[in-house]
Amino acid sequence: MRFDNVCLESIGFALPEEVITSQQIEETLATVYDRLGFPPGRLEWMSGVSQRRLWPRGFRVSDASVISGEKAIEAAGIDRADIGLLNHASVCRDFLEPATASRVHHLLKLPASCLVYDVSNACLGLLNGMIQIATSIQAGIIKAGMVVGTESSRNLLEATLRMLTTRGDLTRHTIKPSFASLTIGSGSCAIVMAHESISRSGSRMHTAVAQAHTEHHDLCHSDEDQAGAGMTPLMETDSEQLLVAGVATGQAAFSRFLSEQGIDTTKIDRTVCHQVGSAHRKLMLQTLGLNTETDYATFPWLGNTGSVALPLTLAMAGRSGFMSRGEQVALLGIGSGINSLMLGLTLEQLPVGGDLDASAQAALNAVSAQLASSQSLVSSTTSVAKPPHIPLDGYKRAAESKPTESPTT
Repeated sequence: MRFDNVCLESIGFALPEEVITSQQIEETLATVYDRLGFPPGRLEWMSGVSQRRLWPRGFRVSDASVISGEKAIEAAGIDRADIGLLNHASVCRDFLEPATASRVHHLLKLPASCLVYDVSNACLGLLNGMIQIATSIQAGIIKAGMVVGTESSRNLLEATLRMLTTRGDLTRHTIKPSFASLTIGSGSCAIVMAHESISRSGSRMHTAVAQAHTEHHDLCHSDEDQAGAGMTPLMETDSEQLLVAGVATGQAAFSRFLSEQGIDTTKIDRTVCHQVGSAHRKLMLQTLGLNTETDYATFPWLGNTGSVALPLTLAMAGRSGFMSRGEQVALLGIGSGINSLMLGLTLEQLPVGGDLDASAQAALNAVSAQLASSQSLVSSTTSVAKPPHIPLDGYKRAAESKPTESPTT
């Protein structure tokens, strides 16, 4: 897919204030770790994730989406009357019906003529939304559109911890499918796109490709379809097979991405990948022939924030000054299914709206310091501000009081 009149106008974001470290999670799982013989630090060592953030209990997904949406509109300086399409594209949503986009549309005071609906495609939802908006702009159906989403990991994290600390039959093998759930974080992001005739940013989205290897659809899945603040999901992920199959899918998509533009990797100045973890990032970039020095990452301090991970990382890259005018930027998305979406941008300006608390600013500064010293952007030793200890609902105490079986493998 090629686009010749579509611009990325702005990104808005919102982050929760509560920070949970991998060390805190391991303290909660101390009895499980002892029984299975896992060393402390294993979670961060294997994933590269030091922290993740949680929204307050009982919050509504749409509340954060409205904040991100408002920040994106303000950053773009766009007349909201020109927004002709709004899709809400995160895995998390307020309800099964009506569309969560309906409440966001109402609170953002967007026009009644606006197309309003939800999109769901695992970690690719917001990229799907960008393609749908770009297609509608290219076809002359709308002048501008917004895709927004909010991911909330609290219920998944706490449900996973509850399961791990109350099941005495888990082995080193059977615990593996739950590992990825401990790396999931929370965040919110909105993207405004517009026709070049009303664009202020001048940053063009010119290319998109899709690759579907759906024979691997069962490698990562939730237990059931749920929505709202009261949901208690569980996920099962075959992380090792998902890594191999995901990278293969990405490799196929990237080959077509280059071919579509008639370029090679030397013409790509900056990249942003889906934020799974250190092993995925390293293998993906190596396989595609790309460098870590030109790729921006946030997973060490935000975790894997699902559908908002890649656009949120793009926002942080813009906020930190990582990207420059005239650069070619590749957005390299991978999602369970397995699907891949890759988008090409020519950057002029990237207005970013959103607020960073002290901990988030410290993390951003740490990455900027590494850039200034010409070191790798993110490594397993990235220094980020440590938050105060926050107990996780006494799950550790519950686990310690429950009899356990002898260690098995």
